[in-house]
Amino acid sequence: MATDRQNIPQLPNTAELEEAVKRDRYYHRFRNMVTSTFLTLVVVAAAAVLVAVLFLPVLRIYGKSMRGTLDNGDIVVSVKSSNMKTGDVVAFYYNNNILVKRVIAGPGDWVDIDKDGNVFVNHEKLEEPYLDDKAYGETNIELPYQVPDGRIFVMGDNRSVSIDSRNTSIGCVSEEQIVGKIVYRVWPLSQIGRVR
Repeated sequence: MATDRQNIPQLPNTAELEEAVKRDRYYHRFRNMVTSTFLTLVVVAAAAVLVAVLFLPVLRIYGKSMRGTLDNGDIVVSVKSSNMKTGDVVAFYYNNNILVKRVIAGPGDWVDIDKDGNVFVNHEKLEEPYLDDKAYGETNIELPYQVPDGRIFVMGDNRSVSIDSRNTSIGCVSEEQIVGKIVYRVWPLSQIGRVR
């Protein structure tokens, strides 16, 4: 009989039961907090990606056509906009690539360029403080040139190497091609700020 009593499991006392309940509650609270945090991070990340893709595309600059204003490797933020004006820097689709150029003239405007690279819009010389050097560049359109309806005339700031609306290979840009207006440079950190 004495041996049978030794094999009977001991029931936990009240303090041990309370401790087990506390551990179980802590485990459930911890699991719920981790799940909630993870879901919140997923929603925030999805919202950030959606905003970046739909409203604020982030772009990396490649090439030399905007040298001086934007250099190879710069990272910029653009804003979706259909209200482009002369002087704005825009990104647009061309043959599965995104190009970045500056708006020179809008629909119906007359563009002319002299051999020294001075640009005239509607017979008025365009002031271009953003240029380091002026150049006639790769121009094969007949000047003066009238910008077609629904399109904008764009040029790179590095006029001697930029292929842009002065050349029939790119031509004027339609509203459907526009990715957005470049507004802010975020990289390199030493040049962070508005793009002008």
